[in-house]
Amino acid sequence: MDIPAERPKRAWAATLRTAFGYRRTRIGAAITLAILVIALAGPFLAPYEPSAFISKPFAKPGAEFWLGTDVRGRDVLSRLLYGGLAVVWMSVAAATIGMILGASVGMLAAYSRGWLAEVLMRVMDVFLALPTIILVLMVVSLLGPQKWLVVVLVGISHMPQVARVSQGVAADVAGRDFVLFAEALNVPRWKILLREILPNIMTPLLVEYGIRIVWSIAGIAALSVMGYGIQPPEADWGLLINENRGRLATRPLPVLAPAILIALFALGVNLMAEGLSATISGVARKTGAK
Repeated sequence: MDIPAERPKRAWAATLRTAFGYRRTRIGAAITLAILVIALAGPFLAPYEPSAFISKPFAKPGAEFWLGTDVRGRDVLSRLLYGGLAVVWMSVAAATIGMILGASVGMLAAYSRGWLAEVLMRVMDVFLALPTIILVLMVVSLLGPQKWLVVVLVGISHMPQVARVSQGVAADVAGRDFVLFAEALNVPRWKILLREILPNIMTPLLVEYGIRIVWSIAGIAALSVMGYGIQPPEADWGLLINENRGRLATRPLPVLAPAILIALFALGVNLMAEGLSATISGVARKTGAK
């Protein structure tokens, strides 16, 4: 057997560099970076403790309280600065769990083929058919709104979609010469999956990762708004909306401020994912034209 041509290495890194040539990617990165700075540095910049009762409820914005106070007389700005960290780490963690589980299932199905692939993908179809949000709410209601539980449940909800994407792109890679050559050398299956297939599907997986983060942001924030996420007295952007939505018409800032930050976070990540997707599409068109 002839030794196959060396496979391309770090194609995903070149794709990232190309993606940053798009304006939307740079704008998305700037927005995301700004939100991360707020989330990470916010607790050090907050003028008050997030749970401190410092004034009457729904005090108007002014020199002392820039965004006013909330339903319990706590400083909205302080709770806003403290509340971003949970949204960020929980969203990223949930998306990461979904990517690891989904990509593992998808790659194994693409490489194994046969009955194992059929079983794995039919199980993913069952997951796709289930009403995800209802299942998440049911489990959280039974076991309690714990952060780790919310992260795991949201992560598992991403698994079927990621498995579908990874199975589709890995199926093409699994039949290439360098994979067949590794099989001829009796390289263990797990090494082929991690060293031969995974690096060659990283670019579309990065796009999917961005999409999963966006969905995680929306899902985790929605759970907090409904009262099934982070619980009082902790500071959280979704919880801020939930606690103060009753006075939206007369005191909109405690609701609008966290809603805007959540939307910006999702927008920034989505713009970066779109930039990556546009890069992949451009490469595919050039390849097809050759």
